Amino acid sequence: MNNKCNIIFVTGGVLSSLGKGITAASVATILKHSGYKTTMLKIDPYLNVDPGTMSPLEHGEVFVTDDGAETDLDLGHYERFLNTNLGKKNNITTGQIYSAVIKKERQGKYLGQTIQVIPHIVDEIKTAIYKASKGFEFLIVELGGTVGDIEGAPFLEAVREIIFENDRHQTMNIHVTLVPFLKAAGELKTKPTQHSVQELRRIGIQPHMLVCRCEKNLPEQLKKKLAFSCDVPIDAVIQAKDAKTIYAVPMEFLQDGIFEPLAKHFKLDKTRPDMAKWSLLVENLLKPRQKLKLAFVGKYLKLKEAYKSLLEAISHSGAKHSVKVEIVWCDSEDIEKVGASEILGECDCVLVAGGFGDRGIQGKIEAIKYARTNDIPYLGICLGMQLAIVEYLQNVVGVKDATSVEFDENTKEPAIYLIEQFISTTGEQQFRTTKSPLGGTMRLGAYDFTAKDGTILAKAYKEKKQSERHRHRYEVNPVYKDRLQKAGMIVSAHSGKLIEAVEIPSHNWFVAVQFHPEFTSSLEYPNPIIDEFIKAGLDGK
Repeated sequence: MNNKCNIIFVTGGVLSSLGKGITAASVATILKHSGYKTTMLKIDPYLNVDPGTMSPLEHGEVFVTDDGAETDLDLGHYERFLNTNLGKKNNITTGQIYSAVIKKERQGKYLGQTIQVIPHIVDEIKTAIYKASKGFEFLIVELGGTVGDIEGAPFLEAVREIIFENDRHQTMNIHVTLVPFLKAAGELKTKPTQHSVQELRRIGIQPHMLVCRCEKNLPEQLKKKLAFSCDVPIDAVIQAKDAKTIYAVPMEFLQDGIFEPLAKHFKLDKTRPDMAKWSLLVENLLKPRQKLKLAFVGKYLKLKEAYKSLLEAISHSGAKHSVKVEIVWCDSEDIEKVGASEILGECDCVLVAGGFGDRGIQGKIEAIKYARTNDIPYLGICLGMQLAIVEYLQNVVGVKDATSVEFDENTKEPAIYLIEQFISTTGEQQFRTTKSPLGGTMRLGAYDFTAKDGTILAKAYKEKKQSERHRHRYEVNPVYKDRLQKAGMIVSAHSGKLIEAVEIPSHNWFVAVQFHPEFTSSLEYPNPIIDEFIKAGLDGK
């Protein structure tokens, strides 16, 4: 039983993609800026152990934490809003819960009991929730899916039990629902919300607050109607209209009076949140003073969610410098067909993002060559670094057959290769081969690196020793290091014996990194190397 941390459960009704994650992150941000030690937990009811093996087209981006957890992209929102590092305990799935229970059963820890959803699965869920709450004043728990989903039933039962077994001023349910506008009738409709709340109450959970997604302002009379029909205080019916930027949502919630019912319910004694800096950055996002065209070269362009953290990291630097970064989406397969200059010609800087597989690879190489030969600021991330090295070896060093073993397992020039042994973030030796399972065989999580003096990387990060997060299986082959450096491409950072970054000093601004800098960027603290990249693009205009 939890006696210290206040817990807010954010549930959703009617349909998915209503913005539970942004709602949860916004409430957490308001509480943090009010002086409360706040953390978050995302519950995903799918049976996958984690989203690591899911296609980006299916699930969107896989976010990576410092401790090497592959998590739902909502954790990225949580970190960006709270400017904090979360970990494995902050994302749980049905697959993890059932795996843990089955493991305990095999070990005989249940002493011969018949294992059932109630109490064993539900108790395991409650244990995970309480574990995430330790050491904090507030835990915001987002439950994925919608009320009524069969896979979410055990989690909702755990929510019901936690609310029941704690003091009523220590737990809260915020229900995010839809109030649609029907053009034919010319009015907002409350029935979807009423039915969703009825389903929630049938399960045994009474919402304390409604966050209503709506296209138009929610009139006072409709707020009263929802309050009376759903047994929710009138001041706890909060409208959530589409915002021009997700970072404006906390401010809009505050304007609609969300802090007062929170303070009343939890008997808070601290003042309203200090959001002055946040408000200024949002203002810069909405009313930028400059413009920048950034060529974003990738192959998952049909689903922009696959690059969510990177797009947000770019916007963070945009907010800092009051610049509107116009993303020019460049499909690498299109570059293969018509050439790089045709597609990248009017852009101020070029970014080649990460990815897996050999589709569209030649187009990315052509984009890198175009940026290198035309002195256009270039940032390569993960695969974007590996291909920068391949391009340089092929076109400058003269190793025409240089490639990655990811694309040609039998290549005689493995510029990028698969090291079979490496040390994980936990200090354990791990093994990976081309036959290894896809899940959990990558270099995952935060690794320290040392930046070389006098490099762009050292200037960006200020201190030589830094840490960034990884998500990849292949590494740069150090056999080619001397040839690269003699030809003008320097290695600007190492992690142990592994190459972490390269630069071309003779170029206007050319940096490529093996890690994913976007995972550690937040609105109030943009990632250093992405920030330098945006500045380089502005300087070159």
